[in-house]
Amino acid sequence: MKQILMAKGARILAKQCASIKPGEKVLIITDFLKTGIAEVIAAAVYELGAEVVMTVIAPTKIDGAEPPDAVAMAMKEVDCVIMPVTKSLAHSNAARTAIQEGARVISMAAFTEDQMIKGGLFADFRKEKPTCDKVAQLLTEAKTIHLITEAGTDLTFSVEGRKGNSHCCIVDSPGFTAVPNIEANLSPVEGTTNGVIVGDGSIPYYDIGVLTEPITFKVKDGFIYEITGGVQAEVISDLMAAQNDKYVYNIAQFAVGLNPMCTELTGVMLNDEGVLGTIHIGIGTSSNIGGQTKAATHFDVLIRKPTVTFDGKLIMEKGELRI
Repeated sequence: MKQILMAKGARILAKQCASIKPGEKVLIITDFLKTGIAEVIAAAVYELGAEVVMTVIAPTKIDGAEPPDAVAMAMKEVDCVIMPVTKSLAHSNAARTAIQEGARVISMAAFTEDQMIKGGLFADFRKEKPTCDKVAQLLTEAKTIHLITEAGTDLTFSVEGRKGNSHCCIVDSPGFTAVPNIEANLSPVEGTTNGVIVGDGSIPYYDIGVLTEPITFKVKDGFIYEITGGVQAEVISDLMAAQNDKYVYNIAQFAVGLNPMCTELTGVMLNDEGVLGTIHIGIGTSSNIGGQTKAATHFDVLIRKPTVTFDGKLIMEKGELRI
């Protein structure tokens, strides 16, 4: 019966976020753990007169992994791809290729049934779009970004020549967004990030969730070289080392959370990354957001109450936008 409660959220997703039109071909990719959500979305897409196909895969072992080859091929043949899966496919080559072939791609990694009923999905995405677009524009125009927090983060990097991305949870042309984490982001220039990241919010990947104590990442010339903290720091450090890939230490992304309906960190990725007043630093793959690095994985570190300047101009002060 919970599917009845999820129906309203599914209709928002299909009509407002995915911009589904009659006659379009829509592929819904899900896994064994998320079929209940996928079925409700499929019904909403079908109601709009689209041709819908749902494919079910085994959950991938790590965020950023590739889907099976047959699924990757199907992604290139449709108008829209919606992905309610356990581990993210957003930073896969398959997703990037689908976009290049003209698809609209929506990520719903680690989405929960409760998120279909309340919270960020019920924001007024059209109303929030101008703010998201403005932050993305400022990112595009910036050359150097400096980030500090009272918890100890002090990070500087170049973004000169990089394009800001406005992910306002709406795709009405070929491109990508994640739902419901309204965010503006970009990829720092490789090799330019230096300083310290103190994660004091969450790492909503690999079952880590809300941080019980801060994790410190020391960064030099674009790569993390030291990770310290408690048990959760050990988990992420061991997982990164197990990939046997130096690029999993790459500083891949800077993003600003902008969804006013995402009000607190819960450990659920597509809630936390949209929480208004936070930023997140992406680590690993950057090739799907304007960078040049493809790594074995991608994950984000959430930071509370940041103060951010673009070329010395104050953009956010202790989590409050100043634009």
